[in-house]
Amino acid sequence: MAASHTYDDSGGSTASEEPVSGWAIGAIGFAASLLILVGGFQVIAGLAAIIDDQFYVVTRNYAFNLDASVWGWVHLVLGVVLVGTGFGLFARRAWAGVTAIFLAMLSALANFFFIPYYPFWALVVIALDIWIIWALTRPGAIRT
Repeated sequence: MAASHTYDDSGGSTASEEPVSGWAIGAIGFAASLLILVGGFQVIAGLAAIIDDQFYVVTRNYAFNLDASVWGWVHLVLGVVLVGTGFGLFARRAWAGVTAIFLAMLSALANFFFIPYYPFWALVVIALDIWIIWALTRPGAIRT
């Protein structure tokens, strides 16, 4: 396809990249909204574990048995970074797209290891992370 042309203030034409489709822009807005939502969920889960160390009860003989407050700090830090990246996606920052995909994968991995502590919650967050990755990997959604 040919490059589209935009006009600068002096009236001259400058070549630019192809325009982004409405579907791609919608996918970015969807992913940014979900990223902020998942980040909020992570912050809530983290604060619950930090404030009350006995809130989460792990199953016996779990191979990755960490103290609940450690998981709380992991979720809190990850949640804050996810929310910040979500706002970066809304602002259409170049770094935010790739960072969001990486953080969504990291969030899904952290919640996979968190399943024995709070199974339903962890599976819901993993599903939302997958939706974020799907939305951001649509053609034209992010530019690197």
